[in-house]
Amino acid sequence: MAAIRTIIFMLIFYGLTVPWVVAALIGAALGKRPMHGVIYAWVRFHRWCARWILGITVRIEGDIPAGQYLFAAKHQAMFETLDFLNLLDTPAPVLKKELTDIPGWGWLAIRYGGIAVDRSGGAKTMRAMLKRTRAILATGRSIVIFPEGTRVSPGERPPLQAGFAGLYKIFDLPVVPIAIDSGHVWPRDSWIKRPGVVTYRFFAPIPTGLPREEIETRVHRLINDLEMGGD
Repeated sequence: MAAIRTIIFMLIFYGLTVPWVVAALIGAALGKRPMHGVIYAWVRFHRWCARWILGITVRIEGDIPAGQYLFAAKHQAMFETLDFLNLLDTPAPVLKKELTDIPGWGWLAIRYGGIAVDRSGGAKTMRAMLKRTRAILATGRSIVIFPEGTRVSPGERPPLQAGFAGLYKIFDLPVVPIAIDSGHVWPRDSWIKRPGVVTYRFFAPIPTGLPREEIETRVHRLINDLEMGGD
């Protein structure tokens, strides 16, 4: 049954994503507001498909703070990549440069406010990324980053990438760690999605000014809290 549900989800969600991208491109020609409206309708549609086709629901634990933060989250599935747009107030995501190469969608991701990271790039690429981040923060938006740097399976806890501490130090932003367990219903090593609950556990903001080792240790522990059976 899970396989049948997944096939139906793929046909409906991905099939309708193409015209949605076209609509967003048209909206972008009219301005950021129409484009944002189409994008937010698309991610709500994604949540609807996950709920009513795949049987995946969402549970929020903790408070989602208002204000400007560096949201640092566990990353186990594509699910949260899109769903953060439902949860947070116009967050600007840090994403792999390869995603911005997808025709149409990649251009929209950058236009929306995505911050592309090219790990193979040199100092010039890093300066351009920092300049873009500074410009986005100047608009009052928050940043979402997956500090482990990649999507992982449940139980995997790779070390944090250096870029996370760099953003924390350079831009002097408080950090909100988020533990997520989406990999149990949206597994990395299988195309079949399973019904169940995705939990987002939001922790209290961590203040600015901490030494690199301390902020990395605290964030790494908290974003893996669900994996370690934390209450």
